[in-house]
Formats: sequence, C-alpha cells, structure tokens
Amino acid sequence: MKAIILAAGEGLRMRPLTENTPKPMIKVADKPLLEHILNDLPESVDEVILVVGYLKDQIISCFGDKFRKVGIKYVYQKENLGTYNALELCKDLIGDDEKFIVAYADDFHGADNFKKCSECDSCAMLVLEAEDPRKFGVVDVDESENILGIEEKPENPKTNLVSTGVLVLDSNVFKYPARRHSNGEYYVTDSIAQMIEAGHRFKAIRSNFWLPIGYPSDLEKAEQILNRKSESQNTKS
Repeated sequence: MKAIILAAGEGLRMRPLTENTPKPMIKVADKPLLEHILNDLPESVDEVILVVGYLKDQIISCFGDKFRKVGIKYVYQKENLGTYNALELCKDLIGDDEKFIVAYADDFHGADNFKKCSECDSCAMLVLEAEDPRKFGVVDVDESENILGIEEKPENPKTNLVSTGVLVLDSNVFKYPARRHSNGEYYVTDSIAQMIEAGHRFKAIRSNFWLPIGYPSDLEKAEQILNRKSESQNTKS
C-alpha cells in the first residue's frame, strides 16, 4: 500500500522557526515532525510519496530514497494550490483502482489510527468532533458511519464532525477534479463530495487522537504527549 504525505507548505504560522527550515523538519522529541509520521505508518505501507515544495532539499537530503524498509519517491509542488493539486501531481505513481493513504506531514494521529484506516475495505476518512468545525472539512454521516457529504470550511456547519486530514482513497479520485474554492485553492474534499454524490462509498473512521502542529506553541504540547506515550510504552514493556 502507498501513502502520500503532503509536505510542501511554507509553515507561515510557524515563523520564525520556518524561515530557514521546512515545517516537516522541525524537531519534536529530538526527531523531525515528518519522521514521527513515517514511524506511525502501518506495516502494510511499502512506499511513501512525499509531496515537497518549500526548502525541499532539506527533506530530500534527510530521508533519501528509503526510510527503514519503505521506499520513498518525491513529487514537487511548485505552487500551493491546495490538497487536490498536490494529489493530482502524484497521479502517474498510482495504479488503476489502487488504494492509498493520504496524510499531512505535520499532524500527529498515532499508529492505531493509521492502522484502522489501512484496514478499511473502502475509501474512508478519519474524523473527529471539533469545537469549531467551521475551520475544517465538515462531515455528515448516517447511522452506519457512511459519509453522506462533506463541505470545506462552511459558514454554517451541519455537524461538528470534521475531517482530520487522513484519507483512504483510490484512483477514482482523479476522475473528479476539484473545483476552485473561493480562496483560489483546490481541495480534495470537493473531489470526495463529488465521488459520494456519484455513488462511491466512503466510511467515517472515528479517531481517538489528533494533534495538529499549527503554531510554535503546539510543539511543547506535542513533546509532552510524545514523552508520556514513550514512558507508558516503556512501563508496559
């Protein structure tokens, strides 16, 4: 199984830390953010496609063409035109009807959540309830956790259930190009909404942990959580 990791952004909200360092290379608990993500991917992932952009050479020189036993390929996103644009750049690396995982290089989800996504037998989305869903892709589900629809950053959300950014997709997503959002970007959530409307099945997978790294203050919180997890694992072993 392939995993596409989106790692091209400038990390403007993380300034001044990202003035000379790409956001995925900022360290938490002595490891780059991106390394934590790669460590959490399930064993079924045997190839990673890294979509890089800002200060990309630092990422490439750090990880090279392999992370442990997992091969790495790189795709360059010249302009930040949104998540669908990033995925579309990977189109030639995805086979017909092939399923793959999509995630951001700077959000922590934990190995358990990635494993649940990889084991889903259909396209899927990792979701969580949010206090202010207007900042996210808002998800509407039925009683069987089938996704009925998704709307990106709505002014009046139908629910408080949101996409955490981890997706299970297949090559059909490229048949439904995203329409341009009012902010000029192309969001994969728009493609997913079109797929659902056309009859493709998407499951909502409930997350038990999500820690987005958006601001410098989030780094300390992440370090504390990772240290607690490490201590807990050491105690169990």
